[in-house]
Amino acid sequence: MTAEQTEPEAEAPDGGRAADKSGQGVVAAFGKSLKTLRVRAGMEREELGKRLGYSASSIASFEQGRRIPPPRAIDRADEVLDAGGLLSVWKEQVEKAQYPVFFQGMAQLEKRAIELLTYDTLVVNGLLQTEEYMRALLGNRRPPLDAETIEQRVTARVARQDVFDRRPEPLLSFVMCESVLRRTFGGKNVLRGQLEQLLLIGQRKNVEIQVMPLGCDENAGVDGPFTVITRDDGKRFVYAEAQGASVLETDPKPAVLTAARYGIIRSQALTPRESLEFIEKLLGEL
Repeated sequence: MTAEQTEPEAEAPDGGRAADKSGQGVVAAFGKSLKTLRVRAGMEREELGKRLGYSASSIASFEQGRRIPPPRAIDRADEVLDAGGLLSVWKEQVEKAQYPVFFQGMAQLEKRAIELLTYDTLVVNGLLQTEEYMRALLGNRRPPLDAETIEQRVTARVARQDVFDRRPEPLLSFVMCESVLRRTFGGKNVLRGQLEQLLLIGQRKNVEIQVMPLGCDENAGVDGPFTVITRDDGKRFVYAEAQGASVLETDPKPAVLTAARYGIIRSQALTPRESLEFIEKLLGEL
């Protein structure tokens, strides 16, 4: 597949370093603006923190660009500091900066998706992960991520799960290899919580979760994990990532073919009902 840089913003792997610096610059500039407006208002960090629901140290992290505040906190800070929109105007750029560079284009698409079709072979899809599972995965990264980056990534990933409460509801389909459900990242308790989460989400009317058994003789997903996204204007995209790099395919022909391949994968996997029963069985074995 080939990556296209125009619509939406897909980041090329070789441009990652410059884009990372750009994101850091946005966060740093927002932090300086927050501090300037707080000082102008004659407010200490502790007082602002109380009014926003954060500690004084968290406010310091926001101001120093070491931590990214969620959109609601930015709007609330704008209101508390009587900033007249000077902070809220940063919201979209700051929100984008919270994601790894290679995922920023995909994050934008998810917000406009009316359908998501995902096939996973290594880990549970981010939209389905529990916070404990997220931290276990991020804690396994090498070179290791610092604690603030991990919390930033967890916060961003949890925010993406608002897709389940969006109206109108998008159609969400997840097919995952059985091996994904057997990996004990973080230990058995973490996996147990993750399997319980899958059973809960799998009950939603707009969600289908399917398992591809290891013993299946045929599997059209041999090329690895991917996601097919249909945007609210009807245009389809294909997203795939590996080793901290990603490809966001915008050409209609590969998107159609990949969606067709996904249909074959679904037909080869266990049905949604069989899959939930399978997950229950795995849960009982832990």
